[in-house]
Amino acid sequence: MSEPRVRRAEVAIEQTHVDRVYARLAELRTQAESMRAKGYELGHGAQREAVFEQASMLFERDMMVFHANQTLQTLDAEYEGLVFGRLDHVDPEAIYVGRLGIRDAEFDNLVTDWRAPAAAAFYQATAEEPMGVVRRRVIRCSGQTVLDVDDDVLMAEAVPEDMRIVGEGALMAALGRARGENMRDIVATIQKEQDEVIRAPWRGVTEITGGPGTGKTAVALHRAAYLLYRHRRQLGGAGVLVIGPSGVFTSYISRVLPSMGETNVELRALGEVLDGIEGVRQDTAPLAAVKGSLRMRKLLLRALRDAPPDAPAEMRIVYRGEVLRLHVKDLEKVRRKVHSAGGPPNRSRIRAAEALLSALADRADEHAKADGRSFERADLITELGERIDFHRFLVVWWPVLYPAQVLDWLADERRLARAARGVLNRGEISALAASLAGRSAGWTIADIALLDELRVLIGPPPKRKRRSNIELDAAPPVRGTTGSGPQRPEHYDEYSHIVVDESQDLSPMQWRMVGRRGKYASWTVVGDPLQSSWPDPAEAATARDQAFGRSAARRRYTLRTNYRNSAEIFDLAAKVVSGHAEEGDLPHAVRRTGIGPDVRAVDAAAVAGSTQAAVKELMDAVEGTVGVICAVDRVGEVGEWLEGQADERLKVVGSLDSKGLEYDAVVLVEPADLIAESTTGRRVLYVALTRATQQLTVIASDPGWLPVP
Repeated sequence: MSEPRVRRAEVAIEQTHVDRVYARLAELRTQAESMRAKGYELGHGAQREAVFEQASMLFERDMMVFHANQTLQTLDAEYEGLVFGRLDHVDPEAIYVGRLGIRDAEFDNLVTDWRAPAAAAFYQATAEEPMGVVRRRVIRCSGQTVLDVDDDVLMAEAVPEDMRIVGEGALMAALGRARGENMRDIVATIQKEQDEVIRAPWRGVTEITGGPGTGKTAVALHRAAYLLYRHRRQLGGAGVLVIGPSGVFTSYISRVLPSMGETNVELRALGEVLDGIEGVRQDTAPLAAVKGSLRMRKLLLRALRDAPPDAPAEMRIVYRGEVLRLHVKDLEKVRRKVHSAGGPPNRSRIRAAEALLSALADRADEHAKADGRSFERADLITELGERIDFHRFLVVWWPVLYPAQVLDWLADERRLARAARGVLNRGEISALAASLAGRSAGWTIADIALLDELRVLIGPPPKRKRRSNIELDAAPPVRGTTGSGPQRPEHYDEYSHIVVDESQDLSPMQWRMVGRRGKYASWTVVGDPLQSSWPDPAEAATARDQAFGRSAARRRYTLRTNYRNSAEIFDLAAKVVSGHAEEGDLPHAVRRTGIGPDVRAVDAAAVAGSTQAAVKELMDAVEGTVGVICAVDRVGEVGEWLEGQADERLKVVGSLDSKGLEYDAVVLVEPADLIAESTTGRRVLYVALTRATQQLTVIASDPGWLPVP
């Protein structure tokens, strides 16, 4: 039989099984809908029963509806290719591998969940260690239709005469597919080195390092899905948190976990970690380095101990016909005394009241001694402590503090200079004050960690029925999830597992913020030091270690194969960053397309027109997405150049927001700008050059970015 006929016959065989799977899926969905309907009926009946029976029936109703909804949520997830693999062992019973496990009405296995131990051989078996697998088949589907199959023979000597072998190169075919707006899962093409990381023990810290295109992010997300499958009792209730570098990135990866049936994982960008406030803007690299440094903690602590801008400079109160005064220096002394006792200011108002009363009593005692009178200290403290005018003064002098409020005060450069004395230099003070004064445009991503630090230093405000706008900074809570997960309390810190992507870019202050959410968590941490945009890795490492806890067990995995970029594109990126790379830092690109990067040297006046032309060419050349990457401060300008080419496949992003993303084709605008805006030199440019899977065009008026031959 010819190869095409064999392929068609094998596709037909797999289509028969896939049809059976989807028919069973429809039955399970019908059963779940019926269970949910019965639950609601039970709830209506409970309204007519006695109180005790009613409570029992309502509980039963709630459990039925909950489990039915959970089942429907799993079954209704968009599974592109629910069945994607088959294992034929020496034992003639075949195992089908897919995104979730499904049994037929007789409880015979139709599909094995890819995370189950029985499916491990699909990823781990090799010709050297076949694990009893004769043939491994990748089944490629679109919806419910089988498009193609591709086989690997692992035990040639055990292949039976009637077993037909079809094709090769399933991984390369998957790598060449067009990219959409969202990252796809890789359950059908997970490689052995990736699978080892996914199935690593859940406790402690698992670090995943590797260069661009090695699948670090996909592996981390698949690891989260695997851990929830294998350890749901330990991890599911407290929750899993995934943190990415930007909103663009979290939007890009948002469909990966739902496609594998995990819809209750919480997904947040670094600018969304603090409840109630969101940061979306990027600071310049030097300013971000200031805001992210541990020096800021000392500065913030001083700032909240300073008197509020509108605090009264004098206290004047009448006691038994005598005027008692505390001048500005007296009040400053009292404030220092209260703060020196420790404790957050919002929990120290009683101590502040006691200190004020003590200072007033001292003043009254001085007057009494000068006049030769006797004086009862306890009487003064009791009487003034009950006076409304005393409490009105206290409320203004020692107000409830809110993080946004304290940070806003530091827009006053003189006030900031007092807090930053010996901590920041004059240039840093001016830049920071100007940034905070211009925050009408919104908080920056780096500001969020400062606000979270202040939240802890200040302490919680008194509980109110309604929170004020100043507490929430007039912004709605931001809780990005991959589904309708449980609503957790504000500033939740009991996650069972935390995934941090692009970890090499987290500042020390951001590590402190993230660490507060993982007090009891195990960790999966993804990064590549060579792609780092943070200028002081040693300081960040110290904060990172504190976030993990010193006793946490650690394991480290390095992924060394670049599946994203063609070798032609990655060769250019490797040359650009070669001065920063140690031996072994760079991954190996496994795919060649015959299309090298198109580097176009143009005059500065021609950059806009050249960008427009390059975008049009690439939009016509590729089926998937085209990314236009430029310096952060030029995103708006470049976007205006391309307004006439509006297309959902076209994305304009700044250099920092491009991290973790990939496009079929990329137009990189003025690479020298990316080097100039970064405190880490060519590392950010290296990231931008490695976003393209198929074609790369570089538009440059300054040749200084090119590596010296």
